[in-house]
Amino acid sequence: MIRWNTDQTDLREGLERWGEALSADHIELEEQGRFPEDKWKLLRDTGILSLPFEEEYGGLGQSLLTTMYALEGLGEYNRDSGLSFSATTSICSTGIPVQHFGTDDQKQRYLPLIASGEAIGAHAITEAEGGSDAMAMTTRATRDGETFVLSGSKAFVSNGPIADVIVVYARTHPRGGPLGTTAFLVDRDTPGLTTGGCGKKMGLRTSPLCELYLDDVRVPRSAVLGRVGGGLMVLDHVMKREVLFSFVVNAGEMRHRLERCVAYAKTRQSFGRAIGSYQSIANKIVDMKIQLESARKWLYDTGEKLEAGEDVTVDLAIAKLVTSRSNLATSLAAVQIFGGHGYMSEYGLEQDVRNAVGGTVYSGTNEIQYNRIASMLGLGAGR
Repeated sequence: MIRWNTDQTDLREGLERWGEALSADHIELEEQGRFPEDKWKLLRDTGILSLPFEEEYGGLGQSLLTTMYALEGLGEYNRDSGLSFSATTSICSTGIPVQHFGTDDQKQRYLPLIASGEAIGAHAITEAEGGSDAMAMTTRATRDGETFVLSGSKAFVSNGPIADVIVVYARTHPRGGPLGTTAFLVDRDTPGLTTGGCGKKMGLRTSPLCELYLDDVRVPRSAVLGRVGGGLMVLDHVMKREVLFSFVVNAGEMRHRLERCVAYAKTRQSFGRAIGSYQSIANKIVDMKIQLESARKWLYDTGEKLEAGEDVTVDLAIAKLVTSRSNLATSLAAVQIFGGHGYMSEYGLEQDVRNAVGGTVYSGTNEIQYNRIASMLGLGAGR
């Protein structure tokens, strides 16, 4: 069990005073599907975007676990889940890989902007035909002297419409393979890079996504992140943090949901009794508590192992499965506990359900996680 020190608890609890402003009008904004630029400015002021980055680049130099703990607080206090998702996307997609794999010039150029929130990051991995199979990507990067020419398209690029810099993964070897993919830092205003709409999302609507088109986008050799052929190493490093950071936010949301249901069950009367006195309701709330604590344990235990340099392949897959399923299950339970009120948009609980479904799809679908675990068990179900 992790014992959080005073500095860590103060960092997390300090977010509470921002909760009301970050959550304001979240239901209306979600219905409009509009990214809240004013709230992004507030998020910048909280300092949460700078947590994991080195102090010399404007970061707070916090550990993986401390960053997770603060992000869980963001989920607890902020009701705009799309905004939280855009924040973790920017941190993980661009800042994390630049800090670990970037050259000095790349760090000097991009990290202060990502850490401060002045620039928003995204990454472009998924393609319309490949889905979660990154090895099947067809976007290509062809060497031309001291430049690379990128051609192809990407789908479901979170933060794509608002991103200032995008990490684009492209095939640099005709046959692909483990060493056939490279990551590139591509500025939004690079000629040949355009974005298109993806349609209306089911949930997380304040976090915009798009399709990305690369029409002979020419970038210098210095835009390579890591080394040529090392794109999957970059992606692996990123996805480990993305799972932990994104889903620990969900744990915070689950905590808020649990507390809300407990308070409602104590005060809502039915047939002359508080509904929490009925076993059918009490059991749902107890299950919510168990699901929350199970998710937190898997996330933080996996974070500890990752910080210790241990193999977390199976742990990450289980943490992702446990948390995404628990988040969806608790959101559905909350609707049932609130009854007719839970079904109404103004209470925000049906929005929670729609948002939670996303967690079963992004960061590698839950089906992919099952395949990965099966493969590690020697069952040959995954790659």
